[in-house]
Amino acid sequence: MCRRSKTLVLPPLRRSTTGPLHLLVDSTGLKLGGAGEWLIEKHGTSRRRSWRKLHIGIDTGSGEIVAIELTDKDVDDAALTGVLLDQVSDPIVSFTADGAYDQDRVYEAVAERHPDAAVIVPPRSTATLSASAGTAPTRRDQHILAIAGHGRMGWQKSSGYNVRAKVDAAIGRYKRVIGDALRSRTDKTEATEVAIAAAALNRMLGLGRPNYVRIV
Repeated sequence: MCRRSKTLVLPPLRRSTTGPLHLLVDSTGLKLGGAGEWLIEKHGTSRRRSWRKLHIGIDTGSGEIVAIELTDKDVDDAALTGVLLDQVSDPIVSFTADGAYDQDRVYEAVAERHPDAAVIVPPRSTATLSASAGTAPTRRDQHILAIAGHGRMGWQKSSGYNVRAKVDAAIGRYKRVIGDALRSRTDKTEATEVAIAAAALNRMLGLGRPNYVRIV
């Protein structure tokens, strides 16, 4: 199974619903398992463990994982924006992420693929307005002005940024159900492992989600 997983082709992740997508993006660390874990248990070494970074994108409405990528721990979150967006086939209405994504290339990657999508990323505390803010403010300029006028908490509420907590819940679900360590030992098999895990979590979520019926 381990050898076959190197070349296993998995179908892309798909939502159970259709229509415009509100995408939430974040990343987390996964420890490297395998032989290293056994050595620690046997010898009690306290050396720092290596880990890899898991980038995920989820559907705000359903909580399903729609994009996933595994990289080295040193890869910048913002650098994976385009990779995650390219895994999504549905039109995106909004892209929401934390302050680590407050970079021009994030806005550019979203605008290139989904020109009308809103980018909801909190500007850093030292953020300044662009040169064109007075005549043609960018989306980032609009966020800075809204924070200046209503405070950061007010901006979070008005922009809908608070829904980002759902991606934290998805990461927590991954680590509770799947675990916080990778069992595979090569890049290709690790990528297959997290892809299978995401598909399994989506299926479990679908089985456990209640159906609501409005009573008139």
